[in-house]
Amino acid sequence: MAGCWHNSPMPTRTPRTTPALTPREADALRHALADSADVTVFVDGTAFRLPAAARNAVVDLLERLGDGNTVQCVSVAEMLTTSQAAELAGISHTYLRNLTDAGTIPAEYRGSHRRIRRSDVEHWLELQPRSASEAGA
Repeated sequence: MAGCWHNSPMPTRTPRTTPALTPREADALRHALADSADVTVFVDGTAFRLPAAARNAVVDLLERLGDGNTVQCVSVAEMLTTSQAAELAGISHTYLRNLTDAGTIPAEYRGSHRRIRRSDVEHWLELQPRSASEAGA
């Protein structure tokens, strides 16, 4: 089974598996993709030209289907180390560990290493009172 992965292996949505195409469908798709520099999708009847990064991901997925593979696509959250999260939050590594120990900022463990979602750090920052100098800026 082929995969479609982004950044870090921490799923944010349930993976979706698409079964292999029939040989006839796969062949037609392979021919359509041959030497194609443009991928345009239609959303509710409106044409949308995909940006380069999205185009590459979609073409990779379509090529895998065109090769006759079953494909599973998983989206993942950007996960930070505690050092990265502390730097992003502008706090010490120790204070960040205390926040994760208290459950104030959620952390996931990979072995003995904590990983923290960037969105959780950003959410925590939004909830912090602003200093007078920041409020006036």
